[in-house]
Amino acid sequence: MKSPSKGQPRQEPAAQGLSAGSQRKAHLILSKVDENPSTSFLRGYRQFWRFLRPYALLALLGLLLTIPVGALDAVMTGFLKPFMDKVMVGQDREFASMVPIYIIAFTVVQGLLLYFSALVNGYVGGKIALDIKAALYKKLLGMDTAFYDSNSSGSVIYRFSSDADAASSGLITNIRLFLTKFFSSLSLVCVLLYNSWQLSVLAIGVLVCLVLPMSVVRKRIKKIISKSMKQNTRVMTIYNETTEGNRVIKSFCLKDLMYSRFMEVMGYLFSMNIKLVRDTNWLAPAMHLITAAGVAGVLYFGMHLILTGVITSGAFVAFLAALIMLYTPIKSIGNNFINVQQALLALDRIYQILDVHSYEEDKEGKALSGIGEVKFEDVRFGYTDDREILKGVSFNVRRGTKVALVGNSGGGKTTACALIPRLYDPDSGRITIDGTDIRDFALDSLRSKIAVVFQDNFLFEGSIRENLMCAREGVTEDEMRKAVSEACLDEFIASLPEGLDTQIGERGLRLSGGQKQRLAIARAILKDAPLVILDEATSALDNKSEKVVQKALDTLMRGRTTIVIAHRLSTIMDSDEILVLNDGVVAERGTHAQLLAKGGIYSGLYRSQFQNTRASATGEPEAQG
Repeated sequence: MKSPSKGQPRQEPAAQGLSAGSQRKAHLILSKVDENPSTSFLRGYRQFWRFLRPYALLALLGLLLTIPVGALDAVMTGFLKPFMDKVMVGQDREFASMVPIYIIAFTVVQGLLLYFSALVNGYVGGKIALDIKAALYKKLLGMDTAFYDSNSSGSVIYRFSSDADAASSGLITNIRLFLTKFFSSLSLVCVLLYNSWQLSVLAIGVLVCLVLPMSVVRKRIKKIISKSMKQNTRVMTIYNETTEGNRVIKSFCLKDLMYSRFMEVMGYLFSMNIKLVRDTNWLAPAMHLITAAGVAGVLYFGMHLILTGVITSGAFVAFLAALIMLYTPIKSIGNNFINVQQALLALDRIYQILDVHSYEEDKEGKALSGIGEVKFEDVRFGYTDDREILKGVSFNVRRGTKVALVGNSGGGKTTACALIPRLYDPDSGRITIDGTDIRDFALDSLRSKIAVVFQDNFLFEGSIRENLMCAREGVTEDEMRKAVSEACLDEFIASLPEGLDTQIGERGLRLSGGQKQRLAIARAILKDAPLVILDEATSALDNKSEKVVQKALDTLMRGRTTIVIAHRLSTIMDSDEILVLNDGVVAERGTHAQLLAKGGIYSGLYRSQFQNTRASATGEPEAQG
């Protein structure tokens, strides 16, 4: 394997099973952030307003509390002029005795205002972060299946979780800091102008020099953050793979490989973080230099104004104190600016997700009352632009019949079944139910009439009961126990101390393969849908487990329209029709007997499976894996 270039971690393929050069159809790729526009304060806060609006009054209260906090900075410096002129020069003892009391009183008031401002803004910021995460999770639920095919778990976890905190906390905190410093600076500028407009022109004019370094840093931040974000998603993916694939890692002695992959990515992230420090943290020293130049200029020019009698010594001391207080936050503006840029980039990435539209979000459509005939009409579909999986497939499934799809792996069987509940939409052609295009039905209405049992069924962390109750709303205890019995799970559950309330672990890891399948079948029975799709529901089981699960499947299929995908032909020989789907086309169709008589593809599959196994007593073949 060709090693990656130095300093650049290996890039994982966009999706498994794609040949080199294959491209996914146009879907949102979470790791691609280079195309995002440059950050903009106005656009960022305009986007932020959507989440801020419900808490506008509280946010306004928090902002109003910052006004006196900043303004009181000027009060402190304002005392210096009368203190110098009346106490140091005029020897006014009465005024001198009152100054400390005033200063302490103002400090107490300022501290209380700071506390309540932080409390209000913390509440608003937390609620906004919650709302952003809720909006992102709702969007995640509304993404179509192709989105999940095109993005790694690490990209999803990182983008949908980390960005919400970065945007909300970064913007709320910096709004508060900005407004506090703004009103503080405004009041301090008034003090400067009151004491000497000449020195004020010099002091404020120096600040114009801050614009250039900040614009340079803004561009560099975006470039580095984009590169770092891609690798942060890789870290999340590695963590997820380590958790989900721990048994494979142990079985194949992959600890060293996984560790080297992890350190490779972490090393790259470390170099990016150092680069971020190197390319941005010069801003703080630049601010110090600029403000030092302003103070030096004021000292030099101020001496001249004092000697010529334009200002008093007290006015100059008050001016200098106000200037230092004005320059102090400006010196730290570099770090605040970097934080704001990171928050704005996170907000842009959030809106990149929120602005995507998926057909999953469409709520309009006809209500589907029942399922009669399901018909494929010249359906074409491909996961990528350069490889077509289904090439003009046409067939129909009549109400109450059992139709089986068989054929070589990769022939399009699972893909065809995935199109019926609209996990994907065809590129051309159409699928109809009783003559109506399935795209005309509301998605929830369509899917409520279809039950799917997969080869590897997903079970949620929680109890057996919770996994059964998600089949449909309003499931009763009697219905649940009946479904458990029909799925051949009753004896197993009766042997558990906690029965239906037994915790099964993440993805059902505490259950065997057969138990997982039967739980999935019970869930499908509870759904009570008129159309059942079985996608190789027994292929991963041993013969003993298969017989038990097949009995449960027979119960599930009774009285329902059924589409079965199977490699073990013993499970589908009683089908009303068998379709041989090879290389994206229907190569053969007919009953088991008809297809055997043809001596074609199906007959060859049958002979290859059963040539070494004959049932001597009944003459019926026994399936082999």
